[in-house]
Amino acid sequence: MAEGSSSDENNMAMLAHILGIITCFVGPLVLYLTVKDKPYVIEQTKEALNFQITIAIGYVVGAILTIIVIGGLIYAAAGILSLIFGIIAAMAASKGKHYRYPFAIRMIK
Repeated sequence: MAEGSSSDENNMAMLAHILGIITCFVGPLVLYLTVKDKPYVIEQTKEALNFQITIAIGYVVGAILTIIVIGGLIYAAAGILSLIFGIIAAMAASKGKHYRYPFAIRMIK
């Protein structure tokens, strides 16, 4: 368990990652803006938010490139990666572990 994190904090951090899968970056953004005094939750919502922004960029690029066949593949790959890494991150957060996505543009620090 993360130092100083409680079961409630772990659940909120897990929720940030799950909401990222379901709502793209909107869910993690709402949690990031509402959680103030829980450093572990803030850290994990930043991770989820950065990753979901990266995935959203992938969706936009895929949508633009659907003119050629590669766009559909990029769009599908972004969805699959969001699902897989989101589940891995949610499982780690539920145990209180600090999870960093393997690739994400770190816009929010």
